[in-house]
Amino acid sequence: MERLDKIIAATGRWSRREAAQLIRTGRVTVDGAVVTEREAKFSSEAAFVVDGIPISGEKYTYLMLHKPPGLVSATDDPRQPTVLSLLPEHLQRIDLFPAGRLDKDTVGLLLLTNDGPLAHALLSPAHHVDKRYLVRVEGVLDEADAAAFRSGMILPDGLHCLPAGLEILAPDEALITLHEGKYHQIKRMCEARGKPVTFLKRLTFGPLSLDESLEPGRWRPLTEAELTALKRAGSTG
Repeated sequence: MERLDKIIAATGRWSRREAAQLIRTGRVTVDGAVVTEREAKFSSEAAFVVDGIPISGEKYTYLMLHKPPGLVSATDDPRQPTVLSLLPEHLQRIDLFPAGRLDKDTVGLLLLTNDGPLAHALLSPAHHVDKRYLVRVEGVLDEADAAAFRSGMILPDGLHCLPAGLEILAPDEALITLHEGKYHQIKRMCEARGKPVTFLKRLTFGPLSLDESLEPGRWRPLTEAELTALKRAGSTG
C-alpha cells in the first residue's frame, strides 16, 4: 500500500507537490471514486485515473531518454555532467539510473529507471536482449565486414564477441544489432575491421524503439504497452 501522491509522482509525470494539487482539486479517481486526500493509501493494482486518463500504479519509474552527446551514462560524476542532469529536480531524487550505458559521444535511446531487478534481468547475458545501432565509419563497409560480424569476432585484445548483425545502408553507414553489450563493443569491432566509428546512435533496446519525436535531451515516461513488452523481455530468455 502506497500513498496516493507518491503513486502519482512515481509515474514521472508530476512532482509530489503537483500530485498533491491534482488530488486536492478532485482531478484523481481511484477505482472510479474521486479521492481528495493525498495521504490515502492504495494497492498498485487499483485503477488510477488523472484528468480522465488512466495511469499506472507502478511503484517504479521508467523513462525513455533521447541521449545527446557530451553526457556520461552514470548517476554521478565529479568531473562531467551525467544524463540525470537532464531531468527535473523531483526526478533526480528518486534513485533513477541508466539501464545500460552509452558512451559519452554516443546518442540515442537510453532507459532510465529505479527498478533494479528488471534492469539486471534486461542486462543479464542469459536474456540476450538485442540492441540496434545506426553507425557511420571511416572507410567503406563491405560484405566481408558483414560476414565477420555474423560469424562472431575475436578482437586483437582477446575479447570474444557473439555473432552480430551488420546491415549496410551506405558505403560508410550501417545498422548493427548486438545480442550483448560489452565495453565499447561496436567501436572495438569496427576498429578491428580497420573502419573507425565516427557516429553511433542506439535505436532500440529490446522491445523499445527510440521515439524520434523526442528531441535530443528530452525524455518521456514509457507507455503501458512499452512497459509490458519490456517486462516480458526481462522475464524470458
